[in-house]
This record gives sequence, structure tokens and C-alpha cells, in this order.
Amino acid sequence: MSRARIFSGCLRIATLAMLAIAGGCATLRTDAPRPASTALPPSVESPAAREAQRETQAHPGESGFRVLARNVDALMSRIVLIDHAMRSIDLQYYIFDDDATGRLIAQRLLAAADRGVRVRLLLDDLDVAQQDRLLDALDAHRNIEVRLFNPFPVRNRAQWSKALQFVVAGARLNRRMHNKSFTVDNMFTIVGGRNIGDAYFDAGNDVHFRDLDVLAIGPVVAETSRVFDAYWNSDAAFPVTAYTSKRATKGNLAHARATLQGDARSFAESDYAQAMLDTLPGGSSADKHGDWDWGVARVVADDPAKVDPETDRRALHLGHDIRAMLDAAASNVQIVSPYFVPGSKGTSYLQGIAARGVSVAVLTNSLAATDETEVHAGYSRYRRPLLEAGIALYELRPISGAPPQRAYGTSSGVSLHAKTLVVDGREVFVGSMNMDPRSVSLNTEMGVVVDSPALARRITHFFEQATQPDNAFKVELAPKPGEPLSRAPMRWSARDDGKIVTFGHDPETSAMRRAKVEWLRMLPIESLL
Repeated sequence: MSRARIFSGCLRIATLAMLAIAGGCATLRTDAPRPASTALPPSVESPAAREAQRETQAHPGESGFRVLARNVDALMSRIVLIDHAMRSIDLQYYIFDDDATGRLIAQRLLAAADRGVRVRLLLDDLDVAQQDRLLDALDAHRNIEVRLFNPFPVRNRAQWSKALQFVVAGARLNRRMHNKSFTVDNMFTIVGGRNIGDAYFDAGNDVHFRDLDVLAIGPVVAETSRVFDAYWNSDAAFPVTAYTSKRATKGNLAHARATLQGDARSFAESDYAQAMLDTLPGGSSADKHGDWDWGVARVVADDPAKVDPETDRRALHLGHDIRAMLDAAASNVQIVSPYFVPGSKGTSYLQGIAARGVSVAVLTNSLAATDETEVHAGYSRYRRPLLEAGIALYELRPISGAPPQRAYGTSSGVSLHAKTLVVDGREVFVGSMNMDPRSVSLNTEMGVVVDSPALARRITHFFEQATQPDNAFKVELAPKPGEPLSRAPMRWSARDDGKIVTFGHDPETSAMRRAKVEWLRMLPIESLL
């Protein structure tokens, strides 16, 4: 076939695709059957659940928390919870990768469903691509239901197809479900920053994320389930097969079962599995008895209607809860946000907090560590005014060999992904929300707010370790004697081989990447970051 005919055929297909998209992409369909379902009552059939019930009864009105700061602990706690599940498992995630750890969790979910556990899996549709066959196969199981949130109407996963759909329905498709929760038997839940995938559990060969979740028991679990139900039954959640003409068959499920079992055996025999045993000789956090950090807690979450630009309004946003925490700060604030773009209003607000004598410290990614150069460009605009206000800025280094993180693959580095806030050493937020315009105004987010000095100490310990000179660059203004801060150059300092080193520009980056940041700073893209 000649190149001219190939081009003509592609153009014809693209035109038809655009017409099809224009006819149905701007709005979500209303004819797909979506039977409503809700969380099942708490089950105390397993020994772990009975122990959690006893612990909760000894702390009426409070919820118990364990920090999952180690990626291997975060993975194994999820596996243990799935394997202990007796009645129900509800997962809500932005990303569920079809890689070693994603397939391991899928295999354990399938095993749980085989023994009668009801599984509901709700995923944002943006990054679903290679997972389609696996998700369709899981959905074919009588005890598993998979739904996609804010789906692309055309199931073609090619980038050109997504681009065309964004052209027609960008206002809706640009809004994504960024929530992350993992609830088992309505007795345990995990909430925080991690998605499901190798990068979040130290298992891959690319950058590993330094992240943080909390494992929780008590009243906060039922609140997490109510948030899950609101999203599961929302107008934006559709069965995984709603936009495809082919439904998975029992044969697809059988093939997936055999493949996943083989993958699980390979994983169990890997160096990573041995490293997990070495790192967690006493088992994961989900295996342990006692040692919970207790406090009054509540789940904060955006309303799922936030994803619809036609009905979204500020009253639906959880940003009000974060603002209330910061408004009440009396002595100190610690912010961890991998993507930190405060904007002019946010910068002025933080300057106001510092002006009333509150110590404010922020940990975010360095340019060398970030996986989002555009976001760093947005952040870099506000470094100087924040520093002039006396706000401490730390930027995570790309290579971090200090505990609690160890990379077991051939990772090229570490990138921050945790999202936490600690106010006055007692009130804590842990969740999915970054301090940037996208999280505030576009994506849906969730997390927990806890009044617990004990939990605050553990999150503060995470912050203090991550901001050590071996692990992070401290950004400061370095004025000469008599020189005003407004003219002082910025300096980055860290420690290498026991010695403090300083830099006059974003460290460990190329001139080309720094030039790209300067170019991006000139573009009007901040509202999308």
C-alpha cells in the first residue's frame, strides 16, 4: 500500500473518530446499567478483625493509626489484609499498574473472591491502558465488580485517540479521581498517597516514590466506606465494560487466573520477596497486635460531583478542611507535598501565617527528583517570596540511602510522593491531596484529619528524617552584609560524605533542564498544574 493511501486511510479514520467523539464525548452516557451497592456491615470473623474490635472498644470515639512509611511494609500490609478478608474488599485508586506488584495484588483479590469475598474496584480511567484485559477478566468473576471513574467514551487507548477526546471534552476529562483508599471487611482501611504499582513499593527499575499511608481501625473506617460508596454510585462511575462491545468470558478469567498464579509464584521467588522478609522479620504492620496511635479522626473528601465542570462548586471541596487546620495554627506547621504550587494567594496566605509567629516548613521535590518538570516550574516562582517570609524550604534529593527507604530494584532514584500536614504537633492530615491548583480545583481528593499527638510525632519523624542534609537540599537566601533579602541569591545546601556542600542553582540538574524550567515559567499553565 502506498504512503498516500495509508495517509488517506488514517485521515479518514481520524475524521470518523472525531465525529463519533463529538457526538458522545462531551457528556457521560446515561443508558449503561449501574446497579447501586453499598459497603457491607463490618465483619469480625477473622482473628485480626476481632483484635481490632477489642482495641477499638477500649478507645471509644477514637480511631487507631499505624504509619506505613516503608514501601515494603505498605505492600505487605495490603497483601495481609486481602488474605485475611472474610466478607468485603473495596479499593479506590488513581493508578493500578499492570506490573509485578499490581498483578500480585490482583491475584490475591481473585483468590479472595474465590473464597466468597465481595470485591469492588474503582479506578480512575486516565491511565488505564494495558490493564483493560486484566480488569475485564476480573470483572467477569461473580464476586468482583470493576468500575471506571470519569471514563473516556472511546475505548481506543492510543494516545492520538485520547488527544482527540480531550479536544472535544477536555473540560471534563481534565478532572480526575485522585483518591486512594483500601478497605477490608469494613474493619480496616489504608488511606494516603500511594497508588498500586512497582514505583510505590520499591519494586521497579525506574524512580521509586518515597510515600506514606496510614493503616486505620475504628470509626474512621466506616467514614472511608461512605466516601467510597458516594463515588461508586456517582454519575461518573461506570462498569469497566460499559464502553466496549466485548465482555470478558469465563475463558478470559481462567487465562487470567493461570497467568496471575504464575506471576505470584515468580514474585515469591524473587530477590524482592527475600528483601521483604529481611526488612520485616516480624511481619507487616497489618500483622501486629497493639501499638496503635489513637485520636479523634474524620475523613475529608471532595464530593464526586467536583469532576463535573457544570455542577462543581467550592462548597464540594475538601480544601476548606485544610484551610481550617492552617487557620488554627499557633506555633508550627509542617507541610509535605511532592507537587507544591501555592500560587499568589497561597503564598500570601502562608506569609501571613509566618508573620504571626508560626514556624512554617515545607518539604517538596527538588528539580533533580521530581517526575513533573512543569510542576517544578510553577513552584519555582514562589521560592523567593516564601523564603523572604522566613518559611523553611526543603527539596528531596533524587538519591536517598537513609532509612526508612531502600530500593530493591535498579532504581534511578527516589522521588517524593507523600502528602501530609502537621499543625502544632498534634493535628495531622494524611491523604492524596497535593498543595497545587490541580488538587485544589480539578481533581478529587481525600484523606484523614486526626487529632493525635502520638501520630503527629511519627509524621514529624518522617519529615525530620526526609529533611536531613543527606536526604534533602535546604534552600536559603544568602545575603551579603547589608544586602536586602530581595537581592540575595538563593543557595542550596546538602551533605555529601559528611561534608556540607552548596550550590548556586538547582543541584544535580543539567543546564538544559534548568533552561526548560525557565521557559515553562513563562507559559500560562499554572491553573493546570
